[in-house]
Amino acid sequence: MTLFARIAVAASTVLLLVTSVAAQDGPHKLALQISDNDPAKMTAVLNIAANVSRHYSEIGEEVDIRIVAFNAGLHMLRADTTPVGNRMTSFAESMPNVTFEACGNTLTAMSRTEAGEIPLLEGVEIVEAAVVELMELDEAGYTIVRP
Repeated sequence: MTLFARIAVAASTVLLLVTSVAAQDGPHKLALQISDNDPAKMTAVLNIAANVSRHYSEIGEEVDIRIVAFNAGLHMLRADTTPVGNRMTSFAESMPNVTFEACGNTLTAMSRTEAGEIPLLEGVEIVEAAVVELMELDEAGYTIVRP
């Protein structure tokens, strides 16, 4: 192998290592999907978020967690129907790295069906379409989990 070829291989190797290290910079990224009106699944989502958050906090690393609710799972974020409301309040107070996102399409459909505005818990963000949001989070490097 010529000296030029060796230098090219070495440079490529260094570039790959730098790219790999750069990809690990910044917070870990997790998106949790909830699409069922099932208190056990809602509790599982909150347990996973708490466990992952605690794990990375204990090792001194950051994690960004998004909980994305749509279809019947939107009940998790509704002030009037959530079976996990007390726990949601404690999350908002103790875990600023966890964001709750409600599907705007589902919200519109529920408003139409129930002939009124749907009350959401304080701090819930509305995204236009939850599935599109999950796709974009995946493209941005989030790991998508559906308990």
